[in-house]
Amino acid sequence: MKITRPTLLLDKQKALQNISRMAAKAKQNGVRLRPHFKTHQSAQVGEWFRAYGVEAITVSSVRMARYFADHGWTDIMIAFPANVLEMESINELASRINLHLVAVNQDTVTALAKGLRHPVQLSLKIDTGYRRTGILATNYAEVDAIVQLIREQEKLQFAGFVVHDGHTYKQTDADAIQTIFNTSVYQLRQLRNRYKAKHPNLQLSIGDTPSCSIIEALQGVDEIRPGNFVFYDLMQQRIGSCTFEDIAVCMACPVVAKHPDRGEIILYGGSVHFSKEVLLQEDASTSYGRVVTLTEDGWSEPLEGIQVVSLSQEHGVVKATPEQFSKYNIGDLMGVLPVHSCLTANLMQGYLTTEGEVLEHLTGLPQQLVS
Repeated sequence: MKITRPTLLLDKQKALQNISRMAAKAKQNGVRLRPHFKTHQSAQVGEWFRAYGVEAITVSSVRMARYFADHGWTDIMIAFPANVLEMESINELASRINLHLVAVNQDTVTALAKGLRHPVQLSLKIDTGYRRTGILATNYAEVDAIVQLIREQEKLQFAGFVVHDGHTYKQTDADAIQTIFNTSVYQLRQLRNRYKAKHPNLQLSIGDTPSCSIIEALQGVDEIRPGNFVFYDLMQQRIGSCTFEDIAVCMACPVVAKHPDRGEIILYGGSVHFSKEVLLQEDASTSYGRVVTLTEDGWSEPLEGIQVVSLSQEHGVVKATPEQFSKYNIGDLMGVLPVHSCLTANLMQGYLTTEGEVLEHLTGLPQQLVS
């Protein structure tokens, strides 16, 4: 296929290696791998996980859950606070799959209890340090009250506790990530001890790619839910979760202008393609993507002396040394590794594999405004 506009390339073999490595680590640690599919949001990519024993998945929206349920997945957790405005869709899903929902307050539990027509598994989102949302792990009074409320409802089955340690994304030190993981596991196990007498089967679920990639010993929980690991990206490489060789997606962008006086190359590829995610470099400059050489079967490691330094809506500005500047002509394609693969994939709405296969993405499909 001839590439004429910004295109997200996907190296299937790298993605399969990433999946295989995470599945092996989960098996070695005796934990369930319930991967988060919000990174790829593709039915075809999702199928790759089945060969590695994955039967249960995580998503971030009701629409995403419905999409993957339509493609044969029957055990799905929506790891986002339940949106009670979507009760009709929740009920439709609960009628045909093993649906897991997440709550962070009593109001949600009450609304679910009133509106549900089919049983669902319900976990409580626990905040162990990220401070985005969730019940503080040490707020036993609140947890007690919600667990008791769940226990009283016919259609709600208390499943356990889930945590997302998003603050690991701010770390570049393995010991700091280990400390975050240890803290979360300790607090989760305290909660398990508090409720296991009445709920002996409650599950502890944790999910973030840095922890699950860097830490070898993941014992202490029942389930891990990483998502970004399927593709990885520059952010994960900076954290230490992966190497450049593990990054499985790359943008191919047409060169549309050159400015020799300032050593800049202009790409057709801006924030509507990459997102505005940025990495701060050691010299205090900003990088919106690392440039690579595109090859017949993939791409090289990042090149020195050239990188994306700014993005507007459609434009990408690449700063290059004279040597690198001279290598590109108008009409060439430039490869760029994304800072954040999840957002880039979400914006690009599809993939072209290095083997020439076009893969769909949920965002590229028609969406109903009212479900």
